Amino acid sequence: MAVREIRLFGDPVLNSAAAPVREFGEPLRRLVADMLETMDHAGGVGLAANQIGLGTRVFVFDCQGMRGHLVNPQWRPLGEDLQVGAEGCLSVPGVSGPVARYNSVVATGCDAEGRPLTLRATGLLARCIQHETDHLDGIMFMRRMVPEVRKEAMTMIRNADWFKEK
Repeated sequence: MAVREIRLFGDPVLNSAAAPVREFGEPLRRLVADMLETMDHAGGVGLAANQIGLGTRVFVFDCQGMRGHLVNPQWRPLGEDLQVGAEGCLSVPGVSGPVARYNSVVATGCDAEGRPLTLRATGLLARCIQHETDHLDGIMFMRRMVPEVRKEAMTMIRNADWFKEK
């Protein structure tokens, strides 16, 4: 296992949709292990493959007592209830803000061996699934903010030392 470099806002890979995984097995298992180690090292609850520079449709998570991964994820809401909560991102250090997400979702996909998986989630895990799937679709969380909050977040990004150094 290895800690990989997390790509930061402004890197084009974060704005690109990831390609579906077609091959399962040992290389994908190693990738998932590296992603989990990277996420743990950074103190996150989720990490999408494009955040480490790979256009591969896989994400990992560790929240609400559940730890795992989902390959080729898709999700749908369970009901119309929304949660509004602070959301941040390992690719946008030090920036967070309120984002509305569905409170309950069901996610489907596969594990690293290609076996089908279904996850029913609420609260933080539901938010994580939506956030990480957005990453795989090339969508950053700031795009889900209301305009005035997004403007504040973008100002924080422009003033951040990590962004100025790019």
